[in-house]
Amino acid sequence: MTKQKQPTQLLLGPIPPALIGCGNEKESNIITLAWVGVVNSSPPMISAAVRANRHSHDLIRDTGEFTVNLPNRAQVDLADGCGNLSGRDLDKFEHFNLTAAKGSLERAPMIAECPISMECRVEHVLELGSHTLFIGRLVSSYVEEGVLTEKGKIDFERCDLLGFCAGSYLETKPLGLSIGYTVKERG
Repeated sequence: MTKQKQPTQLLLGPIPPALIGCGNEKESNIITLAWVGVVNSSPPMISAAVRANRHSHDLIRDTGEFTVNLPNRAQVDLADGCGNLSGRDLDKFEHFNLTAAKGSLERAPMIAECPISMECRVEHVLELGSHTLFIGRLVSSYVEEGVLTEKGKIDFERCDLLGFCAGSYLETKPLGLSIGYTVKERG
């Protein structure tokens, strides 16, 4: 193994790219972020790291709301486009022919075409240097019916979620194993 002299990239991955919905009374926007994750289980909280110069940054800061929408592999162009086009220049919902779905939040829309969407209210804001970390409490979760099993659990193979690592999108395939499977197997 070769050690990097000056680490130039974070090597944690794959991680799910997320389409973050945000907005105010005048506009709705979507930003693609790879730096999104679970930070607490009780109460459930999700973090989203956003650069201050991004259009969505102030929308989230001003309203205290955001949604986390997980795209599938068929939506790779959507994820890439929402990350590279600015909401200052165009309406991404209109441009990508998406449906802004309303849930329990006042302003931040979900994306109806994504298999999994979660609504968050900002509880903490941390200025970290290159990014602002918004930590939101999970308010509601929505799952497309077609990805649920007969028992009402999410079948991640049906979701066919997109992954991201070191600047590239990847496909992810669930192994179908539960936490602790090695201990259970060994008995």
